[in-house]
Amino acid sequence: MKQYLKNNFATLLILGGLLQNNGVLAHEIFTRSLETHSFSHFPLTVNDSEQAAVLIDHEHFFGEPALSDLTLSPDGQYLAFRKPWQGVSNLWVKPLDAPFTEAYRVTESDRPIASYFWSKDGQTILYLQDQAGNENFQIYAISPHTLTPSRQLTPPTDVRALILATPQATPHQIIIGLNQRDPRYHDVYQLDITTGKKHRLRENDQTIVDWITDHTGNLRLAVRRTPNGDTEILRVDPHHFTPLYRCNFQETCSVLRFHPNGEQVYVISNRGEHLDKTRLILLDLNRKSYQLIHQDPQKSVDFGFALFAAEDERLLATYYEGDRWRVYPQDPQFAQDITLLQTLLPPGDIFFQSATTDDRLQIITLRSDINPGSVYLFNRQTRTIQHLYNLRPHLSPQDLAPMHSFRYTARDNLEIPAYLTLPGNKPPHNLPLVVFPHGGPWARDSWGYNPYVQFLANRGYAVFQPNFRGSTGYGKAFLNAGNQQWGTGAMQHDITDGVEYLIEQGIADPERIAIFGISYGGFAALAGLAFTPHLYQAGISYVGISNIVTFLENIPPYWKPFQKFLTLRVGDPNDPQDKQRLQQQSPLFAVEHIQSPLLVIQGANDPRVRATESHQIVIALRDLGQEVEYLLAPDEGHGFTQSINRLAVAVAIERFLAHHLGGPYQETLPPALQTRLQELTIDVDQITIPIEPKEWGYGLVPLNK
Repeated sequence: MKQYLKNNFATLLILGGLLQNNGVLAHEIFTRSLETHSFSHFPLTVNDSEQAAVLIDHEHFFGEPALSDLTLSPDGQYLAFRKPWQGVSNLWVKPLDAPFTEAYRVTESDRPIASYFWSKDGQTILYLQDQAGNENFQIYAISPHTLTPSRQLTPPTDVRALILATPQATPHQIIIGLNQRDPRYHDVYQLDITTGKKHRLRENDQTIVDWITDHTGNLRLAVRRTPNGDTEILRVDPHHFTPLYRCNFQETCSVLRFHPNGEQVYVISNRGEHLDKTRLILLDLNRKSYQLIHQDPQKSVDFGFALFAAEDERLLATYYEGDRWRVYPQDPQFAQDITLLQTLLPPGDIFFQSATTDDRLQIITLRSDINPGSVYLFNRQTRTIQHLYNLRPHLSPQDLAPMHSFRYTARDNLEIPAYLTLPGNKPPHNLPLVVFPHGGPWARDSWGYNPYVQFLANRGYAVFQPNFRGSTGYGKAFLNAGNQQWGTGAMQHDITDGVEYLIEQGIADPERIAIFGISYGGFAALAGLAFTPHLYQAGISYVGISNIVTFLENIPPYWKPFQKFLTLRVGDPNDPQDKQRLQQQSPLFAVEHIQSPLLVIQGANDPRVRATESHQIVIALRDLGQEVEYLLAPDEGHGFTQSINRLAVAVAIERFLAHHLGGPYQETLPPALQTRLQELTIDVDQITIPIEPKEWGYGLVPLNK
């Protein structure tokens, strides 16, 4: 759904990187409330409680899929997809009607391809690649037909390239953003993918955070962050910008895409004192007026996303995510399509993905909590579907654990939505629990397959995923309730209250609870150990923030336009009084209260959460004599992309939890994986003393093993 979703800043700042793909099919929402339901009523697949589950190999969860990320060429003659080559995901192509065994490789990369797409004429595949996780993505072009070597189209320096548009009218030219002139701001260029020449269309001298073209490729709109944190949608005129629409920092207004008429634009907004949930509106660029297009019929969640036709850009459907996705057709033909697919496919959520220019063919993915993805080719003319492959064929649905949605009440009586996954071979009583808060924090957890959730459930753990206040999708009141509430605030209290509720219900064993999170979730794991040390027997921080002050002081330069937003949402380290609060909310300043063992996982090249964040908490715990383990990947950034590194992380996590919670683990490892785990494991006793400790904010120095 990438081509149908225009992200706003809440998504741009996702630190966890674990958002589920958008997708979807209407299903009945299964909600369990605190007042009326007991967890003992959850439907379970229960074997003999004394019988140990068969452990599924790490490779089946975290190894490189045999096939993934399949896209159609615009004319429908070819399929492109990812497939491993020498253990690394590369791009392959095959004629549509040829078997996958006849596919040929078109890239030769030693690092997984970040993302890719076809040029509008189908003659070129463009892909993005960074260096060792630094997120300075560069644009490359490869001909899938002549198999000439790939060409780098953007500067081979510390420049971050953005793809802004791929106009149908000019298939050899795309619109990109480059922060080459000033690392804080992206100027707009037209790039010729045949010659590599680029022409600057607009210099970014107005703190623009997004640029929008119409369907013919003309630069028409810009989104600006104002000094006070507001968002402005601007019309791009020849020599100036004309304000069209504005919302304050506690509201959302983001441009989705142009209407086919070119004079109106779809906007997602909840602007207005009495409006809580975002809705889809249509803004007129000349009159500056707008009309409501759609909002959640159930009035329970924010607008999710919209699906548009490739052929003529008409609106096909709107989507809303409660406990599950709901779809509302806006086009008669699409209504027939979704009804047909519901009939032809097994139960699950339907993801509409790549389509041909004429919409005749479309890739469909079916997913659920126990299905990582089944991929089909849908032919709208013949009204038939063809199964292409399963994303992870070695994972059988009957061996995976269902995910259940429920609600619990926080200490201030706010209702918190959450998910719970129970291991299928045990009754829901006195289970070891892994608390798994999401990253962001301006994101949310969703119903569906999650490799970490299923991996942990297979190892016998119940997995709890709270959508604490500050999570997106539940309206601006719920989102803004998380402002400046990190660490010792209500966001962390919501997690704590959920754990205590599961203990009260008899589901969680209070003596066997761990907290594990990625990015903001890693911060929440550290905060859980530091501020509620009685609650957890172990913690795992994966690219987690330990000191909010040093985190805010070291944001990437291209986040500078959002600095006021971060100040309002999180805090201002330049204000002495606020800095004191931020220190009190930071786990590093309460490190002496951490009593439980900690596993820290970090990418050395992470531009979002610097390695300093992990390094300083490891040193502090080591110096206090507390138990801490450290994995540091020299070739990774904010989350690991290399499959061998992902596998090493999985091994470290399951062994750490087995040691401290008593669960099982896979004893036999391939030699290469065992070697890689040893390479990533840092001897904390040999870490060099930090050079210039600054208010507990240690500077990162080389690590000696």
